[in-house]
Amino acid sequence: MRNTPPEEYVLVEEANELAFIAACLHRAGAREEEAQAAARLITNCDLRSVRSHGINRAPGYCRDLKEGRLNPEPNVQVAIDTPSSVVVDGDGGLGYVPMLQATAQAITKARDSGGIGLGIARHIGHYGAAGHYTRICAEQGCVGFSVQGGSGYGGRRNAPHQKQSVAFTGAPAMSFALPGGRQCNIVLDMVAHALSEYRGEEFADLPERVPGAFFKSVGLVATAHLMGGGLTGAMLPAAREMAARWVRARHGGTVVAIHPGAIGVPVDALQREVDEYVERIKENYAPLPGFDVVLLPGEKEARSEVAYRSDGIRFGAREQEAAREMSEYLGIPLPWSE
Repeated sequence: MRNTPPEEYVLVEEANELAFIAACLHRAGAREEEAQAAARLITNCDLRSVRSHGINRAPGYCRDLKEGRLNPEPNVQVAIDTPSSVVVDGDGGLGYVPMLQATAQAITKARDSGGIGLGIARHIGHYGAAGHYTRICAEQGCVGFSVQGGSGYGGRRNAPHQKQSVAFTGAPAMSFALPGGRQCNIVLDMVAHALSEYRGEEFADLPERVPGAFFKSVGLVATAHLMGGGLTGAMLPAAREMAARWVRARHGGTVVAIHPGAIGVPVDALQREVDEYVERIKENYAPLPGFDVVLLPGEKEARSEVAYRSDGIRFGAREQEAAREMSEYLGIPLPWSE
């Protein structure tokens, strides 16, 4: 599993990782404030042991910024603003800052305009883990949903290449979150393909072995790509022109915030129900094999965050390799002593 904590590692203080990633992104061309915002979310993933979207992603971002595949100085601005929705134009840059803006606006609109706020970011690069944005919703007392998609998924039409199996058509980011009170927030942060750990020939017999999970995964991938891509305008001429200029800015992002108070459910009442649900599950069900306790979505990551913030973030071989790559490429000292 890609997010299993490493057994061999060096410990890196949170502040050191944050400063290192921000310095690398800034030297690669990003404005300082945008580098800081992206570094904060990337570091959050490593704190929570979401290793798939932590520092391992940063070397690619730095190269795309420095080598002209992403806009290092985008003019991020609101393109459309309605009482219940907002569209943020990312102007070909990284997706983190535009999605943060879209999320903040979606939460405000959910509170002010009938309980539901929709935030869209278009013309953006990768936005990281979808859980960044749903966790923000939950922390503000809202239910959150987010997904990322883009143009070009599914391959070019009539492309002259050997067709791959429909078993794997991508793994777009998807997340749901609900606010807890005394218990952790419920945060389902995943790729839409529930069987994404399988690769290549391993996919061959999945339809026969686990047909239910397999076909649900194909459906999740399709809807995620299109809700995070098509719904954000990935097929519009402006998006195609943007992607031709900034080739990594082929993505869009969608976030939905639901404020329970607007539909007659006080936030604290929803939090109590989340707490009681978690507690009933823990009381009435046995842990999975290999676990001492029952953990619901988001709890393992929350425990990791507490431990890593206190003791240091575990950099396994992948994290160390990513940091060294950026250090050599950009001349920024490593965030730990060797």
